[in-house]
Amino acid sequence: MILDIGQIIAQLGKEKGIDKTVIVDAIKEALESAARKKYGMNRILEASFDPDTGEFEILEFRTAVAEVKDADTEMTLAEAAELDPEAIEGDSLGFRLSTKDLGRIAAQTARQIIMQKVKDAEREVIYGEFITRKGEIINGIVQRYDRDTLVVDMGKAEAVMPPFEQIPRERYRQGDRIRAYIKDVTKTPRGPEILLSRSDPRVILKLFEQEVPEVYEGVVSILSVAREPGFRTKIAVRSKDRDVDPVGACVGMKGSRVQSIVQELRGERIDIIAWDEDPAKFVCNALQPAEIIRVLVNESGKSMEVIVPEEQLLLAIGKKGQNVKLASKLIGWHIEVRAEGQVDDALKRAEGLFAPRKVEEAIPEGPVNPFAEIMPAPPEGEDVQASETPAEPLSEPDAPAGPVVEPVPGMEPDGGAKES
Repeated sequence: MILDIGQIIAQLGKEKGIDKTVIVDAIKEALESAARKKYGMNRILEASFDPDTGEFEILEFRTAVAEVKDADTEMTLAEAAELDPEAIEGDSLGFRLSTKDLGRIAAQTARQIIMQKVKDAEREVIYGEFITRKGEIINGIVQRYDRDTLVVDMGKAEAVMPPFEQIPRERYRQGDRIRAYIKDVTKTPRGPEILLSRSDPRVILKLFEQEVPEVYEGVVSILSVAREPGFRTKIAVRSKDRDVDPVGACVGMKGSRVQSIVQELRGERIDIIAWDEDPAKFVCNALQPAEIIRVLVNESGKSMEVIVPEEQLLLAIGKKGQNVKLASKLIGWHIEVRAEGQVDDALKRAEGLFAPRKVEEAIPEGPVNPFAEIMPAPPEGEDVQASETPAEPLSEPDAPAGPVVEPVPGMEPDGGAKES
């Protein structure tokens, strides 16, 4: 039986977006596998397709020999002459096999092979489509939550958004539309896996490219992005055209452009800052709206000390240090904010530590009395009179403690006997 499935191949290729050649090769491989299971694994079989008629057939090839040693791959010269009268020894001749007797099991095997090949080809098509869109903002429909991972329907495939790629406190329901950034596309045994993100800083860059024509055309460049997803973002912009204000172009008329991005991010605050080559000026722009008195720059350590008025300290630091933290990420320097009063007190303490001490008393001339502190000198004008009390002799040191020895009668103190 010759299979006529040309129309089926054309329709399947159109629905799946697969090249017709891929489907034809899958069917040929399936037919060859089914025929070998039926007729033998050692036979030389080949499936062919006629594009004009849209039909498949299976051919078996054998070699013409004078003496047959392998009946699966060889034939006699007489058998070869029946197929081709001009055949000679060593020629490989092919003849058609019937597909009627392939059997149900062989047919099921062929069907499984065809379906698997079609699925693999479809996965390759999906991977090729989305790998070229990596780094873009794409629309999708929320399907479900799978262990806090958001599953999004992208049309031809499903994408996932893990919890760490989601914006905090942002929840969706089934059927909600969502715009997300394609962060990565990888191949897995189950097909291509598309990783989405809404917390990545590049989401801000792509949204501005969609909303601001000057950014899309490259007239205004976004040089740096510092983001705390769901709360606040700072971007540094610069214009290549002197006549174009980079901050005004991103804000738009009455804030229309930036407000559309804020609404897409569900209220996330966005600060647009003019970029400057001077780090001191750049940090002043990054800490706005706080007023800056002076900036102390340590270029070797990539750090800055920013002095602000005392009433502006909380404004410069921001809620939970958010403002100064984002400014530090935006510039790439370590920033330390201090109030003016704190700096003045620190300078005074430093001056007190390193100031030279004053000499309060002059060094006396002449010999120095070492007992001056014990016996102070008499007041001026008074004579010193010697004391009439004789000095007491110095007493000898006490004898060491020990037993008391009393004299024995008849014995002298020196130990000798007394004469009677």
